[in-house]
Amino acid sequence: MEQLPWQDIDWKGRKILLAEDEEVNLIFFEELLEDTGVELVITADGQATVDAAAEHEDIDLILMDVKMPVMSGLDATRKIKASKPELPIIAQTAYAMEDEKQHCLDAGCDDYIAKPIDPNDLFTLLKKYMNK
Repeated sequence: MEQLPWQDIDWKGRKILLAEDEEVNLIFFEELLEDTGVELVITADGQATVDAAAEHEDIDLILMDVKMPVMSGLDATRKIKASKPELPIIAQTAYAMEDEKQHCLDAGCDDYIAKPIDPNDLFTLLKKYMNK
């Protein structure tokens, strides 16, 4: 039986800031990541994400929804990167057009994943940054 990319991952003691305002997407991420042992800090708008990134010094990575209330994910990324340029931020967006990916990278995101999210692609990306 083929091993899935998220089996046998041990991220206990690691922390991901999940910026997501859609309940169904939140449940998706929580269920996918629960067996990894990673701690999730969850925010539902851009300003709360900026605040959480400043408050939690031990965040390993941010999964940033691009389209959020109060402040967009791209504006939040710019603010976070101004004070924490080394913190990896992966943009997640339903806008899968090529120029959208470039907008995310131009805003300071380190990587990009399109919704609907394929779990294999997500874990490939997460492992790239979490296993450093």
